[in-house]
Amino acid sequence: IMGSPWSAPVWMKSNQNVQGGRLKDEYYSAYADYFVKYIEAMKKHGIVIDAVTVQNEPFNDGNTPSMQFLAKEELRFIRDYLGPNFKRKNIKTKIVLYDHNCDAPEYPISILADQKAAAYIDGSGFHLYAGQTAAMGKVHDAFPGKNLYFTEMMAVSKDGGFNTAYPVGRILIGALRNWSKNVILWNLAADPGYNPHTDNGGCSICQGAVTIDRDKVVHNLAYYVIAHASKFVPVGSYRIESSLTTKVSNVAFLTPEGKRVLIISNDSAEPQLVKVVEDNQFFFYTINKGSSLTHIWSL
Repeated sequence: IMGSPWSAPVWMKSNQNVQGGRLKDEYYSAYADYFVKYIEAMKKHGIVIDAVTVQNEPFNDGNTPSMQFLAKEELRFIRDYLGPNFKRKNIKTKIVLYDHNCDAPEYPISILADQKAAAYIDGSGFHLYAGQTAAMGKVHDAFPGKNLYFTEMMAVSKDGGFNTAYPVGRILIGALRNWSKNVILWNLAADPGYNPHTDNGGCSICQGAVTIDRDKVVHNLAYYVIAHASKFVPVGSYRIESSLTTKVSNVAFLTPEGKRVLIISNDSAEPQLVKVVEDNQFFFYTINKGSSLTHIWSL
């Protein structure tokens, strides 16, 4: 479980509002204590928090709730308050910075460049409502010893369509080819009206991976997108090299059982004949336009 705060308590904020504003300087220490109290309280209920991001979408001040957290502010909060507090309290929960779009890799890079702060940081989180997943690769190139996490993106069915190729290619394959350890889609479940959500800044178009309508459950696009990896790429798998092509996108893995898993996406306007080669063995497969598939084999 990765925890992700969307706002500090209102009384700690510059605007005294759940939406927008910034964390006031005099409450940095108290807010760091909040993280510890949250982790300890969850543990008492048998829930282990593996990681926390410092702030969901630190550039976004329009969600309810939300809070801006500039890079220089997040740097100081981690380096001088949150990191030392975790160390004093022997908190093993990982600290993940940034947690926003792929259009500002300089945000995590600027924080990781501070050696004292970097000592407390496990890695960086990214969303994809702007930018390209190559930004994650840029952070990896600058700090290859730090982890990367893909922490949010919507995959919404439009007019009942199920073109999986675009979200599988752009989100799933894109993030995993750029060193992400995971992919998280937004969100798990909603009713037919995309509820529940907060008012005045809550997401009114966030379709769940499943739609719950009383006793009826509908599986939506996000369900099938994430299943291409979650069902076939178990914990402990490693991404392995696979060649890039101009017509289809792909990513490959080696599982703990020694199986090869290859996820392929065809977002082109026509079917594509794919040749998969390993050592002296190969096979062909025609993948339809707008489709994705997962191949599994053992040598």
